[in-house]
Amino acid sequence: MRILAALALLAALAAPAAASSNRAFMDAMFGPPAGAELTQRAPVHQLQYQTQYVRHPMFLRQVVNYQTHEAPGTVVVDTRRHFLYLVMPGGKAIRYGIGVARLGFEWSGTHRVTDKREWPSWTPPTEMHARQPGLPRFMPGGPNNPMGARALYLGSTLYRIHGTNEPWSIGQSVSSGCIRMTNEDVIDLYRRVQIGTKVVVI
Repeated sequence: MRILAALALLAALAAPAAASSNRAFMDAMFGPPAGAELTQRAPVHQLQYQTQYVRHPMFLRQVVNYQTHEAPGTVVVDTRRHFLYLVMPGGKAIRYGIGVARLGFEWSGTHRVTDKREWPSWTPPTEMHARQPGLPRFMPGGPNNPMGARALYLGSTLYRIHGTNEPWSIGQSVSSGCIRMTNEDVIDLYRRVQIGTKVVVI
C-alpha cells in the first residue's frame, strides 16, 4: 500500500510539469511570434494576438501513411476531415491541419497553383463586402492581414491556400471558401510547392 501511495504521489507531482511542458510545446507551434502581446480581446495592433490557439495534436504537421492515385507532389485538400496532404513517394504524405469553408461556401475541384506570394495583400471581393459591409477595401500584407504569411493562388478562382492571423480557427469550418493554415505550416508548404502544382479539393 505504501508503494502504491508513493507512486500515486509521484504521478500527481509529475502531472503539472507534463501539462506545462505540453502547453509550452503547443504554444510554440501555434502561438504568436516572439515579442507579441497576448490579449483575450480582439487584437488592436499588429503585435497583438488572441490567446485561444489550436491545441489538438492531430492538427500538428506530420508525415503519415496515405494511399492515393495522385502523383507525388500533388496537394490533396480533404475539407471534411480538415486536413491538407502533400503527397510523397512510398505511400506517405505530409499532413497539415487546416481551416475550411463554412456551411454554404463549400466547394471541390481540381486546379493548379498559378501564383505564390509572401505576406500577400488582401482585397475582399464585392460579394464579401455585401455580406460584411465593414470590411476594408484593401489591406496590405502583415501580421494583422487575414491572408497570413504566405498564399498559393488556385487557377482563376478567388480561392487560395493561405496562412492566417487566427490560428485558433484551424480544424474548423469558418472561411468563405479559402483554405487556412497556420503561418508556420503555410511557410513550410510554400517552400515545397511550385507554380503548376496540382491541387485536388475533395
